[in-house]
Amino acid sequence: MTLRSVVTLSSAVNPHLGWNIVTDVRQLLEFGFMVNAYRAGTIVAVVAGALGWFMVLRRQAFAGHTLAIVSFPGAAAAILAGISAIAGYFAAAIGAALVIAAVPRSIGGRPRSSESAIIGTVQAFALACGALFVSFYGGFLNGITALLFGSFLGISPGQVLVLLIVAAVALAALALIARPLFFATVDPDVAAARGVPVRFLGALFLVLLGCAAAEVSQITGALLVFALLVMPAATAQQLTARPLLSFWLTILLGLLTAWLGLAAAYYSVYPVGFFITTFGFAGYVLALAGRYGRRYVSRLANRRAAPVPA
Repeated sequence: MTLRSVVTLSSAVNPHLGWNIVTDVRQLLEFGFMVNAYRAGTIVAVVAGALGWFMVLRRQAFAGHTLAIVSFPGAAAAILAGISAIAGYFAAAIGAALVIAAVPRSIGGRPRSSESAIIGTVQAFALACGALFVSFYGGFLNGITALLFGSFLGISPGQVLVLLIVAAVALAALALIARPLFFATVDPDVAAARGVPVRFLGALFLVLLGCAAAEVSQITGALLVFALLVMPAATAQQLTARPLLSFWLTILLGLLTAWLGLAAAYYSVYPVGFFITTFGFAGYVLALAGRYGRRYVSRLANRRAAPVPA
């Protein structure tokens, strides 16, 4: 073994963060598994930001969280059956999306009170099935943390390619339905009266959201999908009310959250899902504080500018 090999192996086992950003980034991308992790994280952040923006706007965060939870027993069942966990992620999430889409809605596509109860029931049953599948395959118990809280280790070029293909198809489908979906989201009753297929668009969006949840689960874990599906979109909508600007800002915030989370996880011993969630939450808190701060300053300025009564 050469001296360079020894140094490379040492830096992989004991990574250390220095004060030189160029050196740190070079060390971060020196290994194939981190390059694959950043490729996968970038793909996941983009598709999660695009679909998460619509999800937050449509107030379907609970449905998105359930689709992510369902991916956990899907992956566990796939491994138990001896097939790829990726197939389990997508099959379970898309299947659950079709179940949720079948819940009766009003003429305008608005959810009824029974929808949240059905979604909660599906989520509870999915978690129970996941625990059952893991107990059946005792050798997989050590990997339950990665399924629930995420891991960037072991992402292969083949997995990156699958994520890229699914993301490309999902984003292409979203681009085709974006305008009528936005119309149906803002005013479903008027959209239905204008002949927009509100119910079909809602079902198709849930399927696309299931694909996004399955992708994000492979990075953040099933329990922390909200980090990329909800937090960037919620933060962007706190920063601006302009739909198009908010949409692109959501994707940018998702990319920054994923990149910073992967870097922090590489230089520490804690799960990547924790860091992605922490950075996303910090961004949301700062945006919320800035919004209320601007309101306070504006009110204070208006009070000072108001004429003093005689």
